[in-house]
Amino acid sequence: MPGPLLARRRVVAAGLAAVVVATLAGLPAVGAEGAVTTVYYEDRPEWAVTNIHYGVDGQSWTDVPGVPMQAACQGWLVHEIDLGGASGVQLTFNDGQGWWDNNGGANYHADAGTVLVADGALTTGTSPCAAEPSPTPSDPSPTPSEPSPTPSEPSPTPTTTEDPGEPTAPTGEPLGGDPREDSIYFVMTARFNDGSPDNNRGGSQHVSSGNAAGDDPMFRGDFQGLVDKLDYVKALGFSAIWITPVVLNRSDYDFHGYHGWDFLRVDPRLESPGASYQDLIDAAHAKGIKIYQDVVYNHSSRWGAKDLFVPTVWGARDGQWDWMYSAKEEGRQYDPLQEHDGDDPTLTDAQNALAKGRPYNGDLWSTTEPAGNTCVNYGVPTGGFSSEGFALHHCQWPSPTSGMFPDDYYHQCWIGNWEGKDAQDCWIHDDLADFNTENAEVQEYLVDAYNRYIDMGVDGFRIDTAVHIPRVMWNRHFLPAIREHAVATHGAKGDDFYVFGEVAAFVHDKWNRGSVNHSAQFYTWKERREYSLDDVVAAAEQFEYENLQGTGNQPTSDNAFLTGADGNTYHTPDHSRFSGMNVIDMRMHMNFGDAGNAFWAGKDSDDSYNDATYNTVYVDSHDYGPNKSTVRYDGGTDAWAENMSLMWTFRGIPTLYYGSEIEFQKGARIDCGPTCPLATTGRAYFGDHLEGSVTASDFGVVDSASGAVAETLSRPLAEHVQRLNRIRRAVPALQKGQYSTVGVDGSMAYKRRFTEAGTDSFALVTVSGGATFSRIPNGTYVDAVTGRQQTVTDGTLRIGAPGKGNLRVYVLDLPGNPAPGKVGDAGPYLR
Repeated sequence: MPGPLLARRRVVAAGLAAVVVATLAGLPAVGAEGAVTTVYYEDRPEWAVTNIHYGVDGQSWTDVPGVPMQAACQGWLVHEIDLGGASGVQLTFNDGQGWWDNNGGANYHADAGTVLVADGALTTGTSPCAAEPSPTPSDPSPTPSEPSPTPSEPSPTPTTTEDPGEPTAPTGEPLGGDPREDSIYFVMTARFNDGSPDNNRGGSQHVSSGNAAGDDPMFRGDFQGLVDKLDYVKALGFSAIWITPVVLNRSDYDFHGYHGWDFLRVDPRLESPGASYQDLIDAAHAKGIKIYQDVVYNHSSRWGAKDLFVPTVWGARDGQWDWMYSAKEEGRQYDPLQEHDGDDPTLTDAQNALAKGRPYNGDLWSTTEPAGNTCVNYGVPTGGFSSEGFALHHCQWPSPTSGMFPDDYYHQCWIGNWEGKDAQDCWIHDDLADFNTENAEVQEYLVDAYNRYIDMGVDGFRIDTAVHIPRVMWNRHFLPAIREHAVATHGAKGDDFYVFGEVAAFVHDKWNRGSVNHSAQFYTWKERREYSLDDVVAAAEQFEYENLQGTGNQPTSDNAFLTGADGNTYHTPDHSRFSGMNVIDMRMHMNFGDAGNAFWAGKDSDDSYNDATYNTVYVDSHDYGPNKSTVRYDGGTDAWAENMSLMWTFRGIPTLYYGSEIEFQKGARIDCGPTCPLATTGRAYFGDHLEGSVTASDFGVVDSASGAVAETLSRPLAEHVQRLNRIRRAVPALQKGQYSTVGVDGSMAYKRRFTEAGTDSFALVTVSGGATFSRIPNGTYVDAVTGRQQTVTDGTLRIGAPGKGNLRVYVLDLPGNPAPGKVGDAGPYLR
């Protein structure tokens, strides 16, 4: 996930104008005499002053530090630039104290018109002050850190109990089994398929985002919709589904699930009668499909976490803010299913329009300073005004620096250096309140909350924003708690509980800008020395110690590699130093603009993971595409097929973001928060492509299909991934094998082998290009793609180039371990 894209670096100001300019693609070219660029910049609370330093194309830059920007409305600053006859302008921003936002060194480029710069991205559009009725900054969905912020009974807790704090009995059981045997289909539940329209909700941004015009509420898909299409997932050949967070969220735009408020309850906008979360888990398991739940330990919603701490902000029903603040009702609780209908007779038409879609929030505000308040200047007017002209007050909006949040439970600062210690100790964004995970009470709260989902029988956790918590905290507390509870509750099946973390790094190199503490592979290892018993001190000690060790003195492993002089020997991996957290393969992800680059990057990094055969591997996601692209992958169908062929046969667990099997929304910006319709993004609703019926008798095997879903399954990449899944499931070496390129001559070619108990699976793989394999065991090899046989008598096997996206998988036929022969039928790529 989700963290903002803003890349702030200390730079030499005098040399800024010499930075190489990289024009952002996709913006219209406008150059007219007297044209003006109006720049809106999202306010950074940690900057006392925000300067805009710019250079109109063909003209000199402003003098450093530039021109102070002016307040436009709550959360936004503005500055107008006269382009004259120029076609555009280069933009950078700074605080006058040495901190810069210069688009990672590339500068921002804008043409004439209105542009918005927020979270490290520039978009064209209209004034946010006109489009956003809230007196506070719009509520964008979270993105990965540099890198994604009521009266009926709440949805039931994951396990039935009157006291949420009491231990609960298991209500489900995981499937168990080696997670490497699976491939993963990743869905944003609220955007996948709508099985029960009764729980659809658009929220307060429904109209202003443009979603209402398309009748596309942000919460549209649900558990029922996923249950209804489990056979679609199985027909594609996937045996595990990664779903976005399920806990009760609380923000203006929270369909993604990363704004958790009540961690003990499932969000009712995902459930419906007969389709609870438990029902989904049970239904998936009945079809042999695992459920991996996305979880967040790093942060809560900006409104805190129920039963831990919920801030009280200043509010008033004073004729100005009545639309924003619900009338208080004794005993009434937050319920996102009950939205304001916009027809309150006590409000004006304009106020009703602003109130429409907002759930009850009478539990969050107070006009008088509440007992125990620590927020500075509570309720004192700031002197500023909202875009509607309403007077703003201190403590009207959650913030880490106002004193509103207790430091026992929450950190108190904004991240300034994404490769510094503050990346672990400060807030990513104003809608992501950063837990103090070094606090024992916070640790207990999170452990207890997530134990309840383990009790329900989920098969694993995808851990969001894992890099923003010190590794020593994972190793001391959270990872042991997950494993201990899973094993204690589910025995051997719990021992297979799969944990994979998002340690976001958006670079092409092995270590994240040379910082080991912010690199994915670092989190797969246990600590190698003792630290203070005080968790705060220990976190600082661990960060400093590992920083001093640097990249050249980190542990290494051969767990992913075949050994022996010929590179043909499987060996028992050594997991004695494994932390318990596997990771998303960020380096391959960033390099998947070209499959060959991704393959090379994987090989180059694999000695630094504890065991790279457990890495989660994907091309793009709900946050980014390769090369930190902000659009869904659009490299072409052939390139997609080649990437898939590599992912499904190289080490790691192949993972596909929903819709990629038909290049859904290719080239569309992945996320724009509530500033544009979801239908125009990479988080668009997919259910229209799933209408009709489908029955799958096995993984990758379609018995019958009708309607739109039949056409979806007949698309080239859908057929490609179906067959890849069948081949991978038929060859254990492709699932769990170590690999080697010793004696291999080919651009994307490798040997895989897995040996355990009675299984010995040995395969030779080449993707797209031809290859020669030398020093291999003699015997008969059978290609799983074509069924062709080659008998090797001199230790050498040669394979001609199959073509882009195609591959060959020659499996050694061994006594007791026969080659599977041709698996599946020829398709658009595998032929």
